[in-house]
Amino acid sequence: MGRRRAQTAAAKAADTSHREPLPDGSPIGRHFTPKHKAPLWLKITAVALSGVLVLVLGTAGVLVMKLQQNVTTSPLNAGVLPDGKTKAPVEDTGSLQVLILGTDTRAGKNSEYGTAAESAGAGNSDVMLLMNISADNSQVSVTSFPRDLMVPIPDCKSATTGDIVPGQSMGQLNSALGAGPGCTVAAINELTGLTIDHFMLADFTAVKELSNALGGVEVCVDHAMYDVDGSFLKLPAGKSLVKGEQALAFLRTRHAFGDSSDLDRIKAQQYFLGSMVRKVKEEGTLTNLPKLYNLADVVTKNLTIDEGLASIPAMVGIATRLAKIDLANVSFVTVPNEPYVADPNRVQLKEPQAGQFFAALRHDTALTKSTAKPSTTATGSSTASSGASSAAATTGATTTGPTAAAYDKSAQAISVANASAVVGRATEVLQGLAAAGFTNSWSGGDVAAQNQTKVLYGQDMADVARDVAKLFNIPATAVQSDPSVTGVQLVIGTDWTSGTEYGKITVPKDIVSSTADQSGGCLKVNPLYYTG
Repeated sequence: MGRRRAQTAAAKAADTSHREPLPDGSPIGRHFTPKHKAPLWLKITAVALSGVLVLVLGTAGVLVMKLQQNVTTSPLNAGVLPDGKTKAPVEDTGSLQVLILGTDTRAGKNSEYGTAAESAGAGNSDVMLLMNISADNSQVSVTSFPRDLMVPIPDCKSATTGDIVPGQSMGQLNSALGAGPGCTVAAINELTGLTIDHFMLADFTAVKELSNALGGVEVCVDHAMYDVDGSFLKLPAGKSLVKGEQALAFLRTRHAFGDSSDLDRIKAQQYFLGSMVRKVKEEGTLTNLPKLYNLADVVTKNLTIDEGLASIPAMVGIATRLAKIDLANVSFVTVPNEPYVADPNRVQLKEPQAGQFFAALRHDTALTKSTAKPSTTATGSSTASSGASSAAATTGATTTGPTAAAYDKSAQAISVANASAVVGRATEVLQGLAAAGFTNSWSGGDVAAQNQTKVLYGQDMADVARDVAKLFNIPATAVQSDPSVTGVQLVIGTDWTSGTEYGKITVPKDIVSSTADQSGGCLKVNPLYYTG
């Protein structure tokens, strides 16, 4: 007997495998009838659809690979702990923070805008915008940080050398970029108590290319102008469509707007962004895959981003979250600031407004009227304080029988330790203590963040501690004996975000500069730069 041939793949596909002949008399029945061949048109259709599917998937794969190869990455958080380890992000809260940085470096393609001596290496941040998308995707805030804002700069691990760059107790925020974008992330994290999820670092070329890809952005000025001392932006009065070099010049202009301050340049940048957001929204760019890919191609070629954002799904995820947000709920904010006490040419955080605003961000509090929930007012806080002050005049809530003699509030030693992770948070609490008569109170400084607010007391100070807790509506469970404490120590935790009443969020008045749906109005030109 000859050998049986192996069944081939073609035979399997055609169902024509070699079989032993059926024995004579074997039943043939309807279940054993040969299968009908598929119609030719069905085969052709199946092959065609398979080809299209392979082509689409193949093309998508090539495009994704192309975008992936475009990106340049850098560590997200370069801040280091005392043990030398870099700081890890905390648990995700559902909201999304993206720090958008603009660098003034003259390295590489940016050499045409000046010499390396003006800004070499990573350069300084001439734009710092924190985009916060709420957990329910109902609102977006874009917060501008002045480049000359004086804040603590943490120790950071350099993105280029790997060396530890010593921090500063107080330094100009835009200088943090010298150690890489992750150092700016670390500085703003410590400043706000937030945990930034991603960053995007753009140079001059990125701005030009993006504005070109969008087909220009509409702007308006109230008078014909020429910024002869800076960006050389030249515009007629009224509306103009700017792109490329002109768009970059608009964003760089400082002297020709308002009173020539950096804050007026921030207003112009917010104006430009609002106009750009309206255009992207009106043209449906975020839901149009070809347009979105074109923008992604431009963006990824000219940005440095963190490793977590260096994937197409991550970028598309952000676009998806932004696509359906009402423009009236896209708010532009400048972090509350005031002249720096040591140098009026720079600025510092204005407290308590800055701390209140950061607390609102951490708790996804709506900033726009269309979705804002009722917030605590100063009246509400003062009412609570006055009631507590009355209680403080007695020996304590648990005292029964004859009333004990009242103590002298001004003689009670009370320290306030700031463990809230918000710079300057103790200021308004100290003001509340002083207003209630506890004038012998002082700041115990900033300490490591703690999750719970506590009122600790030493020997014979339980009644004072209880009254301090009542003053701010702090729960009785937070009042604890601590033999190491002399007097009373109020520790402000991360659960007490702002204000002088525990557990309440206060949104500073008029914190929103503008919203993305506001298309009217023109920027004010400094009269020194009028033309025509």
